[in-house]
Amino acid sequence: MRKSLLRLLAAALAGALLSASLFGCAPAGDTQSLPQPSAAPAKPSAGPEQTAPPQPETPQQAELSRAVAGRLAGMTLREKVGQMFFVRPDALDPSQTQQQINDADADGVTALTDAMSAVLADYPVGGVVLFGKNITGPQQLTDLTGQLHAAMDTPLLIAVDEEGGAVARLANHPAFDLPRYESAAAVAAAGGAQAVQQMYAEIGGYLDSYGIDLDFAPDADVNTNPDNPVIGTRAFSSDPQTAAGMVAAAVEGFADTGVLCCVKHYPGHGDTAEDSHKSLAATHKTWAELAACELLPFQAGVRAGADLIMAGHIAAPEVTGEDTPASLSPQLMGSIRTGLGFSGAIVTDSLAMEGITGLYSAGEAAVLAVQAGADILLMPNGLAEAFDAVVAAVEEGTIPESRIDESAARVLALKEKRGLI
Repeated sequence: MRKSLLRLLAAALAGALLSASLFGCAPAGDTQSLPQPSAAPAKPSAGPEQTAPPQPETPQQAELSRAVAGRLAGMTLREKVGQMFFVRPDALDPSQTQQQINDADADGVTALTDAMSAVLADYPVGGVVLFGKNITGPQQLTDLTGQLHAAMDTPLLIAVDEEGGAVARLANHPAFDLPRYESAAAVAAAGGAQAVQQMYAEIGGYLDSYGIDLDFAPDADVNTNPDNPVIGTRAFSSDPQTAAGMVAAAVEGFADTGVLCCVKHYPGHGDTAEDSHKSLAATHKTWAELAACELLPFQAGVRAGADLIMAGHIAAPEVTGEDTPASLSPQLMGSIRTGLGFSGAIVTDSLAMEGITGLYSAGEAAVLAVQAGADILLMPNGLAEAFDAVVAAVEEGTIPESRIDESAARVLALKEKRGLI
């Protein structure tokens, strides 16, 4: 049945995008637009007016499972806030400076230590993200994920970036004999949706075998800007229709393995000229233009069952009227819920990237991300500062505790789906 739905989705997208521009994006009037973010400045409509769909249920409105409700009810404020933080394992090592933590070439944590367990007791984070420097070989990785899963009463969710191609922490590691792919774009061009689904089923399968729960993949960007310095062939295509079909196929591939997946980087990094690792990126498209192109793969991913959406450090001034990145923007975060109809977990891109650190302190960024609607704060540039700032904001009444409960419930639901609770 799910494959039939995918075929229907592909047909619908094809009908909506018969008229394509030079880079594959349809004129705004030729496609069905998504609801405008409610807080965005009013702009002339490029197409027929649309009625916004009802707001998706929050975990508090919907019926929580007994396992999730029971865990949430028994948690302290710090434990609930902790579910929202996913960090590098190095951030749990008190001997490392933040510079060492962020440095891909510095020595990394490869086993859980007593000192790290003590940090976890004070800062009970919800997840850990592994990088190449945390991996030395298959047995070590299996041992490390086992240690991390057993370290907390509510097990950590263990994540990695394994897109296939240039971004593949395991497959590109010399100690592993795993399938290697030229790029997402190359696989899509050579074999279409079937090859993409098989690719991500293989990736999800080997991640599962090593105890990894979540892959920050697939890339749902549309590679429309030839000057883009960071996306390129990580995206499936420069055509939104093609990219949408491939994103749906990738999500289907992960579903076959039980590994959670995340579509990224909302609202689309493919048309930017900046690398958000180094500075704030920006798209200068209107909402109607985004809806006609960049947002189509995200829609397809949501319909196919994506578990998470990653909000990028990408400003959209023609939508919001300001330069706040999507990862900290209530308007753009809200459009994920109301526009895409997504009720799963929203994760920020790494908060240690210069697109954030050049503008905000670790504490400021964390609080703003929560206020904007993020459920997971990814790798803040200072765990203690960011964590304590969110706790203080709740205690002072700046952030309602019910807001923390919403996000903690979504993270716990991911853990339940993965079989960790």
